[in-house]
Amino acid sequence: MKYAGIEDRNAIEAQMPWADRDVPKTLFGQLTETATKFPNHNAISFQLLSGPKDKKETFTWQQLHGKISQAANMFRDLGIGPKDVVAYVLPNCNETVLTLLGGAVAGIAQPINPLLSPEQIGSILRETGASVVVTLRPFPKTDVAEKTAEAVKLAPGVHTVLEVDLLRYLTPPKSWIVPLIRPKNTIGNQAKYLNFNAEMDKRSTTLAFEDIQEDRVGFYFHTGGTTGMPKVAQHLYSGAIYNGWVGATTLLSPDDVMLCPLPLFHVMACQVMLMGAVCSGAHVVFPTPQGYRGEGVFDNLWKLVERYKVTFVVSVPTALAATMQVPVNADISSVKTAFSGSAPLPMELFKRFEKTTGMTIVEGYGMTEATCLVSGNPVDGLKKVGSIGIPFPYTDIKIVHNGKECEVDKIGEICVSNPGVYVGNTYTEADKNKDLYYEGTYLRTGDLGRVDEDGYLWITGRSKDLIIRGGHNIDPAEIEEALLGHPAVSFAGAIGQPDTHAGELPCAFVELVEGASVTEEELLAYCAEHVQERAARPKHIKIMEELPKTAVGKIFKPDLRKDAISRIYNEALSNAGVAARVDHVIDDKKLGLVAKISMNGASEADVSKVLGDFNNNWEVAA
Repeated sequence: MKYAGIEDRNAIEAQMPWADRDVPKTLFGQLTETATKFPNHNAISFQLLSGPKDKKETFTWQQLHGKISQAANMFRDLGIGPKDVVAYVLPNCNETVLTLLGGAVAGIAQPINPLLSPEQIGSILRETGASVVVTLRPFPKTDVAEKTAEAVKLAPGVHTVLEVDLLRYLTPPKSWIVPLIRPKNTIGNQAKYLNFNAEMDKRSTTLAFEDIQEDRVGFYFHTGGTTGMPKVAQHLYSGAIYNGWVGATTLLSPDDVMLCPLPLFHVMACQVMLMGAVCSGAHVVFPTPQGYRGEGVFDNLWKLVERYKVTFVVSVPTALAATMQVPVNADISSVKTAFSGSAPLPMELFKRFEKTTGMTIVEGYGMTEATCLVSGNPVDGLKKVGSIGIPFPYTDIKIVHNGKECEVDKIGEICVSNPGVYVGNTYTEADKNKDLYYEGTYLRTGDLGRVDEDGYLWITGRSKDLIIRGGHNIDPAEIEEALLGHPAVSFAGAIGQPDTHAGELPCAFVELVEGASVTEEELLAYCAEHVQERAARPKHIKIMEELPKTAVGKIFKPDLRKDAISRIYNEALSNAGVAARVDHVIDDKKLGLVAKISMNGASEADVSKVLGDFNNNWEVAA
């Protein structure tokens, strides 16, 4: 259907309340409905290597339905009931989809970012009580198997590990070489190890247990944002189905093909793209285990679009910036548009992308805690560049400041109510749900934004990312937007560096466009001219070969803050003639960022005299 703006959105809502919508109650019910309607339509595709002629594996909806039934039956046989957890630490592959959906049919599926440390993975496994883990069999150029083995050792509740072997996706001669160079996993733990596909093949393609027709938690997703330690959010079946329904209602048809090089531990890939396909019958393509991070993906992106006749390219700002540097070398006439999520898209980046590719970008907004979707620019209507569009049907947004709703164009915290918000139980840890809701039902997102006179939502920053200089709030986006206007700058991240007088002073980190040359002094001078607010002009700029980023392309600001703390503290200690230095900075769950100090013969009293006036804590390094 055509979806052009607020009027279409309101017309959909006016048809009936969400509770009266004829949608399946369970995930398996939705899968069955789609497989029945479109049995021979392609559902998912995956290829291990990025080339346009490399081996791929595609499942139709009928085949995928049978595979998910097998996976769910396997998990039930391993003791997974409706309240038990199947975790996976996997890159993208078809088995990842089967684990996600099959795990949620049998119990609760728990995707985990493979880039986390073994300690973080182990902590998540313990917190959610996972008993079965799916991961890779040791494979060249990845340490996922070894890392997971260490994590499982830290989670005594895990009794079974199922291994996925990526070898089956290769063709000779590479398939002959891998067994000769495959690393060995020498880390022992308490779990029994089984072969994922061998165990699947033992099970029926028909669901062997009753799919009880009730709404329940089907997924646990850990937050993977830019503000610190992961928390675990709970997703109901109804929230996942709502996300898929939004895609099927406002955007997707059974003939659409989405190229999704995003990781299958992130809600955008799982609850938006995959569930959008599950509810519409569309086809979603996952290229390489690492998605956008995979070898050759950017070089082959347009050829992959041509191979699969892609209609929608799914992306994030950092990936769009990299895509711009690849010439269009294939027939991409099938593409309708490119989608950008995960972080606000700077105007300068939009202009560069549109000029380079000739494609239109549509921005949207979602968050893990709301199952995902909140708002989006209407594909068939007015797209306000830099905005994140209008609320999707059955989503209500309030902008709140000091406990009161804001007027049009006034900035406050974005608060969201929709079927994806699990009110009162957003996080698995009950304490983290306290004070999380405005008026009892509106999820407080922690994002700052405004709604304009046309009903379009604009993100202005993260409340946790604000730079607070002597009590004055500085939005880092102002600094970042200015720096991105410089032709040599590809990415920019602004934070507050510690200051004994003001608490924080703005500083910035940049990554340059490939081949560009500029000095930090030149960038400081550029900011002095282009950052309008004097207080927001950065006091320090550091050029980095590559900014730290999350797996979905967000700039990871805790690492930038650690860098700034180390630099400022070491300068202060050096200037005071104290020999101690920062060894490293840790992210403590209760204290925040804590500098670990190597004393080098200095006394704690001397260090305290120098560092005691800074806001961040410090401790003697072990």
